[in-house]
Amino acid sequence: MELRHLRYFVAVAEALNLTRAAEKLFIAQPPLTRAIKQLEEELGVELFIRKPRGLQLTTGGEYFLEQARQILNKVSGTINDTRRIAQHRKTLFSIGFVPSVFYGQLPFMVRRLRRNKNLEIVLHELKTREQVDALKAGKIDIGFGRVRIEDPDVEQTLLFDEPMIAAVPAGSSLTKHPPTLKDLSEWPMITFPSTPGPNFADMTQSLFHRYGLRVNVMQQVNDVQTALSLVASDMGFTLVPEQIRRVHREGVDYMPLEDDSITVPVIASRRKGENPNAVMRLANTILDELVENRLTGRYP
Repeated sequence: MELRHLRYFVAVAEALNLTRAAEKLFIAQPPLTRAIKQLEEELGVELFIRKPRGLQLTTGGEYFLEQARQILNKVSGTINDTRRIAQHRKTLFSIGFVPSVFYGQLPFMVRRLRRNKNLEIVLHELKTREQVDALKAGKIDIGFGRVRIEDPDVEQTLLFDEPMIAAVPAGSSLTKHPPTLKDLSEWPMITFPSTPGPNFADMTQSLFHRYGLRVNVMQQVNDVQTALSLVASDMGFTLVPEQIRRVHREGVDYMPLEDDSITVPVIASRRKGENPNAVMRLANTILDELVENRLTGRYP
């Protein structure tokens, strides 16, 4: 099997038409048809169902498409990284993160890593699901998020649980005392991010449902900053991790919850079974120190 077979397969799988795929690849249709047939014979799997009006992926074809894309992305990323390293003579280390984690100690980790002049640190703002995909594709080396996602190729480590707090309109009745979930349920709620699959919005809303409380979600937004802007506009409240307290926004007060056991995890994601290289070992050492600082109260 050659890389061209994977490229040909992805083109056909996306077009679901051999003629259009051949045009996209700038090759004739007969060699493309032969290449797909050779690929199916080598795999021993039928990847497409041939229909009068085109093609349809089989279940095996759908799985192989996902894997083929990851392999091609990994190859492309490796080529680009190799060129960059050759040009700068540096080792590349890529970190994925959700924004709410970056308000805490993660910048200290990045700063420490950048002291090594032979390292080039690249940051990617990615939701946890995107981090898992990026790890598998080789786009990042480690990810920091808040949602547990089961994947056989990725291992996730709980670093610590962080208290949840409420961002509420300044001067509102919610600032008189630490609010209960019942107090908050009587106000419009702003949630983030508004994305499919497991996300922070699901986590926060499930807190209320667990206690039989209904919430009025006024709006879903994509990031913390927008959510805080809506809170400052007196449009409702939002639940945020404690680290967000570092974001000073006029018109917003941060209130601890009456139930201080309500927390949200900080999770590190890495490729499963991969032996850590020197850079990853350094990152892990720094990370262990920062987590220890957090757990023992020496929070910078």
